[in-house]
Amino acid sequence: MHAKVSLGIRERDPLPFQSPEMLSAEALAFVRTLTLRFGRNLKALLARRETAQAGFDRGEQPDFLPETAHIRQGEWSVAALPPALLDRRVELTGPPERKMLINALNSGARVYMADFEDSLAPTLENLVTGQQNLYLAVRGQLSHQDPESGRLYLLDDRVATLMVRPRGLHLQESHLEVAGQPVPACLFDVGLFLFHNARELFARGCGPYLYLPKLEHHLEARWWNLVLEAIEHELGLPFGCIRTTMLIETLPAAFQMEEMLHEQRNRATGLNLGRWDYIFSFIKTLRADPGAVLPDRAAVHMEQPFLRAYAQLLVRTCHRRGASALGGMSAFVPQKGDPEGTARALAQVRADKAREVRDGCDGTWVAHPALVPVAREVFDAHMPAANQLHHIPEPVTAAELLAVPSGPRTVAGLRQNLQVGIRYLESWLGGQGCVALYGLMEDTATAEISRMQLWQWLNHGAELDGLGRLDRALFHGHVQDTLDRIQAEVGNEVFAAGRYLEAADLLETLILLPEPPAFLTLAAYELLGDVDAPLKEVI
Repeated sequence: MHAKVSLGIRERDPLPFQSPEMLSAEALAFVRTLTLRFGRNLKALLARRETAQAGFDRGEQPDFLPETAHIRQGEWSVAALPPALLDRRVELTGPPERKMLINALNSGARVYMADFEDSLAPTLENLVTGQQNLYLAVRGQLSHQDPESGRLYLLDDRVATLMVRPRGLHLQESHLEVAGQPVPACLFDVGLFLFHNARELFARGCGPYLYLPKLEHHLEARWWNLVLEAIEHELGLPFGCIRTTMLIETLPAAFQMEEMLHEQRNRATGLNLGRWDYIFSFIKTLRADPGAVLPDRAAVHMEQPFLRAYAQLLVRTCHRRGASALGGMSAFVPQKGDPEGTARALAQVRADKAREVRDGCDGTWVAHPALVPVAREVFDAHMPAANQLHHIPEPVTAAELLAVPSGPRTVAGLRQNLQVGIRYLESWLGGQGCVALYGLMEDTATAEISRMQLWQWLNHGAELDGLGRLDRALFHGHVQDTLDRIQAEVGNEVFAAGRYLEAADLLETLILLPEPPAFLTLAAYELLGDVDAPLKEVI
């Protein structure tokens, strides 16, 4: 007897988008098979995370694992890099939205990472139309006609290599249930993408390639490897043809880079410096330590010693094992109508990319197509070859990775965190997962920094320059003041039509909790407009 698969759509309404083939009975059955086989082990891995965090809250600190020292000391390497991923000097990232996808693939970047995670609000429409857009892009059939200008957007003959990032292991897809339980969001995203596209990509010699986010332990990398082996078997594909890049964006993962590559040594192509989530994870992991309270977000830059050590260790780990080391995202973006602001942003991007290539990175991320030539110019000047796997930095110690950064904590930092947190959450609740705010591209990762930094400051009674000790009454007053500022910025009409009050209430509630949820999106997800719809059985 087969387990039932149910899809959470409204009984009375048809799907508000045209992509029913993405949710065919065969595709859903494929996701069901993955869920039944791997869902229980995933729950055990998530429980391991909770146990680890409880230890950190008691004063334990992350460290290199003694039981895996033989892996770090052994002689081994990852499988040879595929030709399409030998040169990754500039990678563009963003959601799988149709116009963005076309512009990104045509941008001149070596890779486009289509993101179902930090830059996408997971409404059913966003998820399924995103899958449809990828299906058409893989086959060179994606087009878009702008309804206002009438301009037709088409894919060029030569486009960036496509990579896809599913959602993290911690998220569930509440629109789909198997045996009465929500499907893991990562299996929904990867299952649909690979079911529809893996054989086509393999036949074309350009994939399938994945980015795997927010891993915290090498056993999670092992779990992913088993999932991908099973998918290869089910689809009749060669073992190891699904190639991966793992993001090192959690503090615990920084101590297990070697082990994570080793677990996926037959398919791993590299590691990525997910700096924004890494800063968030640093705060979250050490949240109970009053000596680990961070300064303003603006002061937590890549020149800080703990982030320098993190970058150095990633490059060293990758290059010792024949894998690519990918730099992180510079959040600065061009500012429409502000030539001086754009010039400052481009200068900051150039400086950031110059530091990365000098550190030994083989490529980097940008968040806007206009930044592709800027980053490419820097890497071309410093890295004439396809990569620099020969560059192996010196070893890094645990103490260097755990060094708390120095810098001021200010009223301006408090206001920035509140403005970014509220405005980003409002955008996310409205279905948009990445948004340019105050000259920076904000996504879930940067919003998480704002949330956890405010929680840390409030719960440890941090002293803020020009304000004094932050307590609940003072904090609430600044929330109200920030709402007033946002209303003045966007106008009364936009403010009234938006979800700013709901976003502010959610953010304040989470910050006032004595024990914060592991991820902002776990709470915010329940407020998305379509997740409370009744389930409709389709298989």
